[in-house]
Amino acid sequence: MTPKVATGLDVLVERGYEPLRGASVGLITNQTGVTSALADAIELLSFQPSFRLAAIFAPEHGVLGSRQAGVHIDDAREPRTGVPVFSLYGSHRAPTSEQLRGIDLLVYDIQDVGSRFYTYLSTLRLAIGAAQSHGIRLIVLDRPNPIGGTKYEGLPTFDEAYRSFVACAPIPIRHSMTVGEFARWVVQNEMPDAEIHVVAMRGWRRSMAFDDTGLPWIAPSPNMPTPRTALVYPGACLIEGTNVSEGRGTTQPFELIGAPWLDPYRLAATLDHRRVPGVRFRPTWFTPTMSKHAAEPCGGVQIHVMDADTFRPVRTGIELICALRAASPEFAFTGSAQRKTFDALMGTSEVRERIESGEDPMDLCDGWQRHERDFSQSAEACCLYG
Repeated sequence: MTPKVATGLDVLVERGYEPLRGASVGLITNQTGVTSALADAIELLSFQPSFRLAAIFAPEHGVLGSRQAGVHIDDAREPRTGVPVFSLYGSHRAPTSEQLRGIDLLVYDIQDVGSRFYTYLSTLRLAIGAAQSHGIRLIVLDRPNPIGGTKYEGLPTFDEAYRSFVACAPIPIRHSMTVGEFARWVVQNEMPDAEIHVVAMRGWRRSMAFDDTGLPWIAPSPNMPTPRTALVYPGACLIEGTNVSEGRGTTQPFELIGAPWLDPYRLAATLDHRRVPGVRFRPTWFTPTMSKHAAEPCGGVQIHVMDADTFRPVRTGIELICALRAASPEFAFTGSAQRKTFDALMGTSEVRERIESGEDPMDLCDGWQRHERDFSQSAEACCLYG
């Protein structure tokens, strides 16, 4: 069956690679850079007579997507083609002058998951900056936002002091942009002199869930196995800023939340009593094989999205944090005294401070709606799809 959506890579191939002709190309990609028929972008671009693939640049998790979060990635060489692979998650986070020597344009083709703190957006933003400073054009091969393009959520006041690789720009945590639209947002708001071109998808609509596209799901990272994972991730990833397991080392990362000292039945009852939109919490036990509480039985909950249309993942994450904090005195925000991991993810310390003051999660999240609405209006100029 033919997919309903053709990705930017599909469209590029259909057009005979026209934007790349005569160029020496640097390709920023990983295992998600495939056509709807699963043809590999690296192989496709390696053997075209009208241009030359000179270098490959790999984001976090590596060009094969097999390395765990936070693991340093070294430079390598692509075994089928002999093309050098430069890591953008090792000694450098952006392409260097040496790596860009002789390259005429950069091509970006990576599947994002729709959350600000997923680091592929940071890689794209830094690549746009490198292209701008070296007078190189950057082409983005667009791909679907797997959690849709209509809902903006999670935009407290952004503190520039917290801009980082997991908070690369003052956009909502659930940002509802495709990677091509985000690139346009960066140029419009931060790098007006950058030269980018987006090869748009054909057939994608903002209201689509990933399953509606007909495209194959390639896990963008080891702990993003399904589109369902991506849907809960904008809120469940906030658990990374605590001493509670976010389910890494299980078959359901970010859907399972727990710790050895938690009572799962009490936690689930507390959360369900909150009537968080579109979601239920089932008490459960799990034993992670890695990361926090590895090899320790953990009591906790599984997040079950009952209605994707009303589900608010960021509010759900804040509700989880507040319930976990109330459930046990052993709960703690992690990181240094000067910089908490949760604050880095949120882009501000204000949210944590308001949680610690006992503010109601619903009031806290509802207070962001004006910022979210203002962003959605300003982002319309960057939108490519209806």
